[in-house]
Amino acid sequence: MSEQKANIGVVGMAVMGSNLARNLAHHGYTVAIYNRTFAKTQQVLADHGDEGNFIGSETVEGFVQSIEHPRSIILMVKAGAATDATIAELLPHLEQGDIIMDGGNSFFRDTIRREKEIADKGFHFVGTGISGGEYGALTGPSIMPGGTPESYQILGPMLEAISAHVGDEPCCAWMGPNGAGHFVKMIHNGIEYSDMQVIGEAYELLRAAGIGTDEAAEIFAKWNEGELSSYLIEITADMLSQKDPQTGAPLVEVIKDRAGMKGTGTWTVMTALELGVPVNGIAESVFARALSSHDDLRAAATNLAGPDRVLQVPDKAAFVEDVRQALWASKVVAYSQGFDEIRTGGVEFGWNINVADCAKIWRDGCIIRAKLLENIRQEYSADAGLVSLMAAPSIAPKLAEYNDAWRRVVAAAVQAGVAAPVFASSLAYYDMARAPRNNAAVTQGLRDYFGSHTYERVDAPGHYHLDWSGDRSESKTSDN
Repeated sequence: MSEQKANIGVVGMAVMGSNLARNLAHHGYTVAIYNRTFAKTQQVLADHGDEGNFIGSETVEGFVQSIEHPRSIILMVKAGAATDATIAELLPHLEQGDIIMDGGNSFFRDTIRREKEIADKGFHFVGTGISGGEYGALTGPSIMPGGTPESYQILGPMLEAISAHVGDEPCCAWMGPNGAGHFVKMIHNGIEYSDMQVIGEAYELLRAAGIGTDEAAEIFAKWNEGELSSYLIEITADMLSQKDPQTGAPLVEVIKDRAGMKGTGTWTVMTALELGVPVNGIAESVFARALSSHDDLRAAATNLAGPDRVLQVPDKAAFVEDVRQALWASKVVAYSQGFDEIRTGGVEFGWNINVADCAKIWRDGCIIRAKLLENIRQEYSADAGLVSLMAAPSIAPKLAEYNDAWRRVVAAAVQAGVAAPVFASSLAYYDMARAPRNNAAVTQGLRDYFGSHTYERVDAPGHYHLDWSGDRSESKTSDN
């Protein structure tokens, strides 16, 4: 083993871990690497050892000892039990002040638990969201670290160096204590679910209007030149233009229509329910993936009656523009719902998350990077207390301009029997949010009727109950 000490260590030499280690090495850091199976460590050294300074170790003890103190160790292992097992393996060899960073997609509540347990032992634990996939890990991802400010002083400069950059600004920023980093990454992924679903719905509507896959690819490529410009729109155009190597047909037509998921979208929705934050579009995107994989339901429903999913479009160019506008509006709602959950969670958990920083570090490196995010960053920088992105000065007028197109697209989808759950639920969210009065009065009246849950009045403070089964007299139950 070399006498040289590493600046940082990486555990887990699967593609994400090895690419992150290589990224660190490319930026001049000496990187200790370790994998439970030593053969993987040896393979990384054989394939990439000439890209920078690496120190490979066969044992955990040797790995830890090869890193300069205070040690920074990044875990790139499977979330859950594997993360806990790796931490337990490392702890006996650490010294006071050492840092363990979990770079996997861990649930933020697990991160809160781990941070407390590890802090009690005298070490730092940094739950960090990393977005950008395998390519981003190597060339510059978006990085969302949590943990203590002290740990960020040590680890932060290295993470900022290897992150994507917009000009001179790194796509990395401290999100807040304990679980804040993984919380923000969770919601990034929830927005990603919704973003991908509305792209799929837009494609389905174009196809229902008689537009072929090749032409749809050209439409998405054109959209990527304007305000819809984003990584996901860019790769949609590329993916749709790809031909199947076996049949020559568009590849998308031979891919089975089952979408998988690993849990972050579900966590986003579950946490939103706990926080009382409506994330209708994100929830619908999660349910859409679940339905796509619900084989029994789909088999049982094949003979259900309904329209033939064909759209009669007298003006194709006008319809394509309507879909573009509806897609932009629905994307804005996804971001609005996600940022509302970040803002609310930041208050609930005492993290004081800078929402503008989230938009700033998502402008490049991550999966949802988009032209829109610079606009969002500016809005939250100007008004840190902005409750809804939809109401932002630069956003609300554009939603108003696109309103008619949005409604035409949703109506056309319903009339033709083309499922567009996120387009429709995003529009419903918009309408419910802007309504001066909604149907919740009926709900609350019914709750009081069958369960004495009380109601509030529009003309007086307090809570009230009506004697529904008696003389229908009203009584005030509380003053607030």
